[in-house]
Amino acid sequence: QVQLVESGGGLVQAGGSLRLSCAASGRIFSSYVMGWFRRAPGKQREFVASITWTGGTTNYADFVKGRFTISRDNAKNTVYLQMNSLKSEDTAVYYCAARYGSSWVTTGSWGQGTQVTVSS
Repeated sequence: QVQLVESGGGLVQAGGSLRLSCAASGRIFSSYVMGWFRRAPGKQREFVASITWTGGTTNYADFVKGRFTISRDNAKNTVYLQMNSLKSEDTAVYYCAARYGSSWVTTGSWGQGTQVTVSS
């Protein structure tokens, strides 16, 4: 079981930047994929970005390509989400997740989330 704790959320003006962090603890295997999701008010949770724990292969939702960057520091067991050029529609609770299988739903562990609010 992996425990995840997010930090770094807050209030920022449109066009600004934030960096989210996700500290992972517990049994982290090389096969893990780490990801960021978000849930905006009144909307369903959606995928933002992911990165493999070992190879660093990344994947992004189209709406964040070119603005967000996911990275990881294996020595610190931490995953980051650098968010630039933030827009009001990026306002959401951001969740860190880790999965060992093919499904985020059935094989994923989740953090409690961190609020990001972008003011226009």
